[in-house]
Amino acid sequence: MRGLLRRVYLRLPPFPPATSLYYWSRTRPAAAGPNHPIPRRMSTSSTAAAVVAEGSAARRFWIAAASREAAFAAYTPFLVSLAAGALRLDSFRQYIAQDAYFLHAFARAYEMAEEWADDDDDKATIVVLRKAILRELNLHASVLQEWGVDPNKEIPPIPATTKYTDFLLATSTGKVDGGKGSDKMVTPFEKTKIAAYTVGAMTPCMRLYAYLGKELAVFLKQDENHPYKKWIETYASSDFENNALQIEELLDKLSVSLTGEELEIIGKLYQQAMRLEVEFFSAQPVDQPVVAPLSRYCGPKDKLLIFCDFDLTCTVVDSSAILAEIAILSHQKASQGGADSSLDRTKSADLRNSWNMLSNQYMEEYEQCIASLLPPEEARSLDYDQLYKGLEVLSQFEKLANSRVVDSGVLRGMNLDDIRKAGERLILQDGCKNFFQKIGKTRENLNLDVHILSYCWCADLIRSAFSSVGCLDGLNIHSNEFAFEGSVSTGHINRQMESPLDKAEKFKSIKSDVGSTGTLLSVYIGDSVGDLLCLLEADIGIVVGSSTTLRRVGKQFGVSFVPLFTGLVEKQRRIEKEESSIFKARSGILYTVSSWSEVQAFILGNDFS
Repeated sequence: MRGLLRRVYLRLPPFPPATSLYYWSRTRPAAAGPNHPIPRRMSTSSTAAAVVAEGSAARRFWIAAASREAAFAAYTPFLVSLAAGALRLDSFRQYIAQDAYFLHAFARAYEMAEEWADDDDDKATIVVLRKAILRELNLHASVLQEWGVDPNKEIPPIPATTKYTDFLLATSTGKVDGGKGSDKMVTPFEKTKIAAYTVGAMTPCMRLYAYLGKELAVFLKQDENHPYKKWIETYASSDFENNALQIEELLDKLSVSLTGEELEIIGKLYQQAMRLEVEFFSAQPVDQPVVAPLSRYCGPKDKLLIFCDFDLTCTVVDSSAILAEIAILSHQKASQGGADSSLDRTKSADLRNSWNMLSNQYMEEYEQCIASLLPPEEARSLDYDQLYKGLEVLSQFEKLANSRVVDSGVLRGMNLDDIRKAGERLILQDGCKNFFQKIGKTRENLNLDVHILSYCWCADLIRSAFSSVGCLDGLNIHSNEFAFEGSVSTGHINRQMESPLDKAEKFKSIKSDVGSTGTLLSVYIGDSVGDLLCLLEADIGIVVGSSTTLRRVGKQFGVSFVPLFTGLVEKQRRIEKEESSIFKARSGILYTVSSWSEVQAFILGNDFS
């Protein structure tokens, strides 16, 4: 029954009979966290694009792309190594040589955009932005020489570079969505439209670099002699931020007169440009040990075990509330159909009241339980044994809460088909579906197993949720099961996992049963206090979301919470000095993320690699 306290909205208000579970699950708000649209991942600095006017086209496009592509770019071997100051010089030399092709393409695209722009102010803005690119090119030549690259020596572009520059130059000549070009576009409006398309294809590069510059600037404070200080400071500077804002404002202005269909085209161009940027960073050759993606860190004989919680880690709402609502609606349906009263249930209103009373009691007593298990003083380092004893108290509480639900009869009378349909309509966190789908596509090429450990009362709901998005194959689900008579629930639960201790024991059992000739590396992804033991037992514990209770309990027992990207940069600094795995269980450090895209970028790499 865990999770009821963490989301007040799980208390079920009265719904009109026409209200569907699908509508209910979609309209419930989720707290800012894993599905928050703006990445707040690597540091406390805010996303610069937030200063763009609310509702602007540029901001909408950035928000739509940033929660995925910004993470995929940052977690590439190139940028993680660069942030750590550990990137080998050959890799950086190759990068800045390729970057010169980008700058030349940008300068040419600005020329074309100036020709297309009809407004004098727009033309003036484009001239300013182009001059900034030309200054960057001049600086680039000196940087090339500084890093031992002859700017006069021809270095051929790699395919990822060519792919982006070709796309940008084609867009700037009006070749959009397979179009033939701009020969017939002569009216001022048509010219403005092509200018908008061109700027839309350029803006994401500017914003992404400004974003990454600010995020990486944090690491300059830790290392005054950072070898790539000049590069980072260039993109973290106020001048570059102002250029990014200028091009965003220009995009907004050029987009004002466009139709919805034309704005949609700009959105697609923006997204395509962001993906091409990620491909560019991913394609940079990094011939050295790296910590990300984890699939590359692991050797061919190493075994990777991925464990994951379900409720509110994968989902937007908690399954206990979903199942209770199914039960209530099932009773309404049976009553309206003149069903036999042998189900021995109260009226649906009383049933809902019973559920609300159970929810309220759970929430009140959960707070008391958490307060009772906390030590009086904060531990200076991980005190795993005392934490285990504390969570024994929570385990007893969870089992008692489940017994109350079973005894109430609330879960009686549900049809298995209704449960499966609800699972199919269950909304997963942004990026969660993509992560499991990519695992399904690459699992045969990777030596990994995936396990779901969940308190959910009915594993059929979990199976349906993953099956509906094509992720069930190869997924091992460990949860509880409803008892059924035929296809109707009896109200009883076959309890197999209902406490933090149950999860921890299953976690250890799975690990001990795995045979591997190489290193065994485990990852646990969770969001609540119930996941705390598993998070610490894993070699890498990843916290999704923003549970204050999890952090309060963890901190009191000596657990440290570190943003995942920050932690990986620190690991990258040490990787070549460590003889054994740099990830160790019970280290006392848990890594926090604000999106599932971060999880995927770290473990598997981006969607396009």
